[in-house]
Amino acid sequence: MAELKGVGVIGWGAYIPRFRIRAEDIAKVWGWDPSVPKGLGLSEKSVAYIDEDSVSMGVEAALNAVRRAGVEPSRIGAVFVGSESKPYAVKPSATIIAEAVGATPHTMASDLEFACRAASEGLRAALGLVSSGQVEYALVVASDTAQANPGDVLEFSASSGAAAFVVGSASDAVAVVEGVYTYVSDTPDFWRRDGSKYPRHGEGFTGEPAYFAHIEGAVKGLMEELGLKPSDFDYVVFHQPNGKFPLKIAKRLGFPPEKVKTGLVTPLIGNTYNASALLGFARVLDHAEPGARVLVAPFGSGAGSDAYSFIVTERVVEARERAPGVDDYIASKAYVDYALYAKYRGLIHRI
Repeated sequence: MAELKGVGVIGWGAYIPRFRIRAEDIAKVWGWDPSVPKGLGLSEKSVAYIDEDSVSMGVEAALNAVRRAGVEPSRIGAVFVGSESKPYAVKPSATIIAEAVGATPHTMASDLEFACRAASEGLRAALGLVSSGQVEYALVVASDTAQANPGDVLEFSASSGAAAFVVGSASDAVAVVEGVYTYVSDTPDFWRRDGSKYPRHGEGFTGEPAYFAHIEGAVKGLMEELGLKPSDFDYVVFHQPNGKFPLKIAKRLGFPPEKVKTGLVTPLIGNTYNASALLGFARVLDHAEPGARVLVAPFGSGAGSDAYSFIVTERVVEARERAPGVDDYIASKAYVDYALYAKYRGLIHRI
């Protein structure tokens, strides 16, 4: 386990596109039984507009995080972006976001890769850099316009959204980190080869031995190292590929469902991939009372999981007022049919 002293999250932000498509409308187009998305705990998902991408959404979330942090952007010494749907194959998204928030030019900036866990890698790195004194503040952005082959079961959940966090000193933190534990292996549950437009998945590997085994390994490792048990946590946030898996892993680890519900966003907006667990964490910070202990466990296919323990501070109350919350974005919505969804997401190609 990485020992991190005197560091935490000092600002957080979210962004969710306004447009939604109902899972039943996707099922109708492709001949799926409507019980399939319902069985996965999915009702609708967010849809990025035609002029939105992972960078533009990341900028919105990052600006909200910086507002909540209340720091001068030029003091941000590192910007990390986690995404598996970057608009450029060769050109960093991190430099664009760093420029947009005012962090350039005296900052490091990197795009990270590890499927849905890439942004969590960035959060680990940011916490380490600040804890070691190498930078004063760091910005971490998770953003995806998640992709799925039309008609594939992934299309029910693959959605769009972003979350961002400013990391700084514990004395200014809204949530102080107690520790983080990582568990990884080479497990081919989900992948996209170079040049392929859509990802593929090995259905037999998606739950076991990928999602459940890795999150369980990370969470159990964290609790053992910190001497904690499920009853010590007030809120629990897991990666949310659908609405069913987080509740199942919670039960397996001994967490009651009520500790999961506040951070559960997937049934309403779908799986935002890199932003999935981190949007859930942002939602918890929108609601959690000072003194609460929060477990956050992102997961990335390929495969790996991080488990974090945070303690919420009194600073969270005032910081909430500086930017819209996750629920504000969830509530602001307009439905589109499959034709508009296909147009917005570039599924229709004209010759």
